[in-house]
Amino acid sequence: MKNGMMGPRLKDLKTTRPQDHKKGLLVMRSSGLVVMALISLILLLPACSQNTEKPPQSVKIVKGNIMAKIPSSGSVMPYNRLEIKPPIAGRIEQVLVNEGDRVRKGQILAWMSSADRATLLDAARAKGPDEVKYWEDVYKPTPIIAPLDGFIILRSVEPGQSATASDAVLVMADHLIVKAQVDETDLSKIKLGQPVEIILDAYPDQTVPGRVEHIAYESTVISNVNIYYVDVVPVSVPSFFRSGMSATANFVLSEKKDVLLVPLNAIRKKNNRSYVFVKDQSGKITPKEIETGMENTANVELVSGLSEGDEIYIPTAQMVKDFTSDNRRRSMSPFGGPGGR
Repeated sequence: MKNGMMGPRLKDLKTTRPQDHKKGLLVMRSSGLVVMALISLILLLPACSQNTEKPPQSVKIVKGNIMAKIPSSGSVMPYNRLEIKPPIAGRIEQVLVNEGDRVRKGQILAWMSSADRATLLDAARAKGPDEVKYWEDVYKPTPIIAPLDGFIILRSVEPGQSATASDAVLVMADHLIVKAQVDETDLSKIKLGQPVEIILDAYPDQTVPGRVEHIAYESTVISNVNIYYVDVVPVSVPSFFRSGMSATANFVLSEKKDVLLVPLNAIRKKNNRSYVFVKDQSGKITPKEIETGMENTANVELVSGLSEGDEIYIPTAQMVKDFTSDNRRRSMSPFGGPGGR
């Protein structure tokens, strides 16, 4: 029994070869090397990312004009929109104007026949041109007349079409304006006669000067926000203005001309002070304090600290991080206030 039981175990021990132990050791060593390589790669990634950061872009201090503005959305609309309806029901015989045509008060815009005149003329055509001419002289058509000076913004009928006294056959306007939506928090800065820059979404490269003509006395709630409609009249209405166009009205608060300008993204603030980044005598880029004035969404007025033509640098993410961390260290300084010594 002992020999029978021991036999298989001895046989099993004999089948385990030294080569199998070596393979196991090799697998374990390979796995360890892979893990070490991964750890090294993870540790090197931050250093690599820092080294691959693009160098800061340099810009020069230049002179120019700066304008403080309040932007507001709006749309082009007729100041007075008038629907022209025929005085009688009947058939349109002739339309004398097209969309965009300027007209004067009292000008004939179209001719139409009453239902009776249209019936008589149709019957006369079966008898010949002389009969038609007779009834045209006896039974005159009815004119449609412009009630005021302006221009046609919509022509909705053509000759031969029927129209009732309630149909708007033409629509006209005296002039086009921009109706802007101003938030109630900005309303105190809007004044009558205030200059405005108008930019249409359809023509973003065209700036049209205008002025404030009317400020609504009653608010309108849009998306749970109180807004006031402000009428902006263009100084001169360009030919590309169309009723219904989307527009941006920039209300001019103040303007300075021929001043030193710094790009807004080149400035960083700390302890209510403004800084830009310049190269020192050793060639190292360091922050430098400047005094600023008016600013808008693109530029800031430079009052003192640098001169025209001086070179500054747009800070990179790492420069901003170093600038911020330096500020925190100084605020914790034991030598006094927020700025250290």
